[in-house]
Amino acid sequence: MLDALVYLGLSLAATVAGAINAVAGGGSLISFPALIWAGYSAKTANVTNTVAIWPGTVGGSFGYREELWRQRRRVIALLPPAAAGGLLGSAVLLATPTSAFDAIVPFLILFACGLLALQTPLSRFAQTHRLVSGSSGDVPLVLRAVVFVLAIYGGYFGAGLGIMMLAVLSVLLPDEIQHSNALKGLVALIVNAVAVIYFIAASFIGTGYIRWGAAGVMALGAITGGYLGVGVARRLGGTWLKVTVIAYGLVVVGVLLAS
Repeated sequence: MLDALVYLGLSLAATVAGAINAVAGGGSLISFPALIWAGYSAKTANVTNTVAIWPGTVGGSFGYREELWRQRRRVIALLPPAAAGGLLGSAVLLATPTSAFDAIVPFLILFACGLLALQTPLSRFAQTHRLVSGSSGDVPLVLRAVVFVLAIYGGYFGAGLGIMMLAVLSVLLPDEIQHSNALKGLVALIVNAVAVIYFIAASFIGTGYIRWGAAGVMALGAITGGYLGVGVARRLGGTWLKVTVIAYGLVVVGVLLAS
């Protein structure tokens, strides 16, 4: 009975995370702590969360397929740095001692909360500082480098990756917001896909941290949230949604630092 309640809670958390990711980003601030409170170590929770939430991002990119097709040269250009960075970040994560990751996690969550809080100023900055412009196929070298660095972070932890990626794309590759959002989603999808493949491969050689039962129920929840939860999340309003997620994240940080 207890396991059933835990899995139900994880599924609900992933559903909410899927909806938040579709609207504002930062959904891992809900699903990742839920895994910790379910009794998993921070490292196991991080890996399992990456595997569980990834399917929910596929639907978003599928919905943006027309916008992505129009900028397919950009997609091709950003795929290598995104994949390479995601692989490196994943490798660094699994090489990080569990005790060290436990100590880092509260500060990673705090960083992600700060990014979410600054999302509006970052977007405003992006709109007023057009540093680099380009055609539909032009991808500045500096953007490829920044995507590689952000992909390392995404493979290692990931919460807040979409927020950072959208801000960077808006500044270095200015375009219509739907195009930027579509490209941001696909880059994050690639980073997490590489991480998921790496984590699954590691699990086959006995060094994995995936908890498949939790990942399975959360994957279903994430997909459901991405498709059906968007309307509910939007009714909350963007501001209140962010405030709620940030407040929740700060509570998590407090609990982890006190424990």
